[in-house]
This record gives sequence, structure tokens and C-alpha cells, in this order.
Amino acid sequence: MPASTDREELHYRLALLHAPGVGPVAFSGLLGRYGSAAAVFREGREQGALGTYLREPDWAAVERDLVWSEEPGCRLLLQGEPEYPERLATVADAPPVLFVRGDAALLTGPQLAIVGSRNPTPLGAETAREFAHHLAGVGLTVTGGLALGIDAAAHRGALAAEGSTVAVFGTGLDRVYPARHRELAHAVVEAGSTLVSEFPPGTAPLPGHFPRRNRIISGLSLGTLVVEAAPRSGSLITARQANEQGREVFAVPGSIHNPLARGCHRLIRDGAKLVETAQDILEELAPQLEAILREPLQGPEAGPRQPAPELDQEHRNLLVCLDHSPTSVDRLVERSGLTAHSVSSMLLLLELQGYVVSVAGGYARTVKRE
Repeated sequence: MPASTDREELHYRLALLHAPGVGPVAFSGLLGRYGSAAAVFREGREQGALGTYLREPDWAAVERDLVWSEEPGCRLLLQGEPEYPERLATVADAPPVLFVRGDAALLTGPQLAIVGSRNPTPLGAETAREFAHHLAGVGLTVTGGLALGIDAAAHRGALAAEGSTVAVFGTGLDRVYPARHRELAHAVVEAGSTLVSEFPPGTAPLPGHFPRRNRIISGLSLGTLVVEAAPRSGSLITARQANEQGREVFAVPGSIHNPLARGCHRLIRDGAKLVETAQDILEELAPQLEAILREPLQGPEAGPRQPAPELDQEHRNLLVCLDHSPTSVDRLVERSGLTAHSVSSMLLLLELQGYVVSVAGGYARTVKRE
């Protein structure tokens, strides 16, 4: 919001935000035509529902927005004001108003979006946590949609690293969707991170809101990492939007037998950068990050972790028989030459030590570094 924008203009911009049929592009067009939101209401001669609304704005909704913005930790960012995130402002359909709870300054810092399936494999969720933990640990803010699955795993990974994370809502910030992530949303704010939405308080989780949310996730970020995505996943929409916005797109490859790897493989075929470690992302973004990250770009593939317990040779041999996709106990017996009892006992130890995870169809190796 320019310095000349006063309280009246704020009220009129919020009123225009509630106008029927006025999305970000139409909003920007009206401001360009009339010069200010106040002028839109004073001079606008639009026909139909918009014309009717301009004569009778929803001042009650505006008042609700203002009351919300006065709650502790809440604020409004209007496009054009200095604190509005610069990267997002370059997007053609940038939100005219952002509702923010938490640290608004994070929105202008270096961010990496991590998105993916809402129903990931355990290995996929762990991969998202690992990447987020490392990237947040070196200073990137991890951005996602607070969705089930990969998004939530990435938010939790960033929080576990005591780093920063931004959760972009497809609802008003007074409504957490999905509801089971209320505690996660509270944890984000309590940790000093940020919730953000273009939707006013009270906005319900309508299906059309989530593709709109996705362009904000990619628009805030230097790049988008996709971890497990089916061919029709909404995560591919985020990746497409990132590409259209001129941002980097990264994808984690997977087993050809994993349906959730197909979306990532399609992205890689279409030009996304294949990544195996967080270091691959840091190297690609190095020109943009060298001056702002807390640590050098060289270093280990993952963040600090406790040393792995030593395994005897028999357990190591069994570990070699495991894939990163599900492997049944029967197949492990066949590959290792051990008895079913021995394999089951050894798998229990390997699972307790974090080398394997129990999944549908058997066991899979984790991304635990040895």
C-alpha cells in the first residue's frame, strides 16, 4: 500500500475484496482504471451485480476483517505496500490483500515450497521431513499448504529443525483445514512462523480455493519441490504454476512400481530438476542464496543427526536385500536365505533403529544415513 493510502482507502480495498465476481485480476484492473479503491466506489459505473454492490458495499464484512486484524499477531498486507512480499507481487494474479498471522517478515525471505501427495507412503513422508529439516536448518523457510501428507510432513520437519515455515491457507485464517491440523497450525505460530491467506476470515474450504492457494505457495518461493505425486495430483498444479512464474521446479524420483512416483517422473521428463539430496536444491539455488543463508552451501547431505548404532554383518546383509519400495518378508527370506523367524526378528531391530519402516506390502528402507 503506498504511503499516501489512508485508513479510508484500506476500508475501500477490503470492501472491494468482498465484491461479487472480483478476483485478483479484476481487482487490479479496477484500481488501474480508477486510481484507487475509494474512486472505484465513488466513480464506478459498472453494471450488474458489481454495480449494485458498489452502491451498497458489505461494510459488515469489512468491519469483521478489521476486527480480526487487531487480534494479537494478526495483520493485513496490501499489494503495493513495502512489506508485501516482492516475489509474490510479480505474479500476474497476485492477491490484492494478504491476511497474515505470525511473522510477516518471513514472507519476504528465501522460501522453498515442498508439496506432494495427501496420502504418501511412509518413505515419502520421511523424505519430505528430511528435506525440510535440512533446508530449514540452513536458513530457508519451508512453505506449504498445511495439507495432509507431504505438506504436513514438511512443516513438521522445518519445526523440528527449529527453522521457519509458512503455511498458506485455502480458507480464512480463523478456520484450519483440515481440522485435524489445528495443533500443527498453532505450533507454526507458537514457533514464530507464519500462516497466510488471501481469503478473509470466515471463508469456508471450497474446492476452487485450493488451486488459487497453490499459486501463492509457488509465488512466495524461489522454487517448488514435489515429493510423491499421482499423475492428477494438485501438487502438479503448483509445479506448473511455479514454472509459469519463472521459479525452479524440483522433483524426487521414486520406484517405477510406486504410483505416487509417476507425477514426479512426469515433471522430470518435462524439465524439472531431479533431486536426491537437499544439497542438489541448494546448489541449484546457490546464486540466489549465497548471501543470505546462515551456513555455507557445502556440507553434508542431511542435517545433524544422532550417529546410527553399529549393525552386525548379518543385519547389514539383510538391509542389502531390502528396497526403498515395499518388500515382503517372504521375498526377504528368499533373498537372504534366512528363516522367516530370523528375518522377522532382525526387521524389528532394524525398524527400532530407524533403518526400515513397516509399510503396506512389507518393509522398506528409510532415507536414514549410515
